[in-house]
Amino acid sequence: MKLINIGFGNLVSADKLVAVVAPDSAPVKRIVQEAKQNGLLIDATCGRKCKAVLIHESNHVVLSAVSCEAIGNRAEESEDKDD
Repeated sequence: MKLINIGFGNLVSADKLVAVVAPDSAPVKRIVQEAKQNGLLIDATCGRKCKAVLIHESNHVVLSAVSCEAIGNRAEESEDKDD
């Protein structure tokens, strides 16, 4: 199982990750709100501003204070280490 560091010691499974998106658009805000209502929201921001929203296969939504680009770079680095 590959894990990606999403900041502050929090890790998520790279195998189950569907998308990493910016939290600014209305559709993403709607996804976050629906996940919160359904109990599928995980807030890993540690009280800081949300800079990335991670969507998993299981419909869980994870909020991160690390930017989308940084998470993408970390995911690529973990793939390179495995190869």
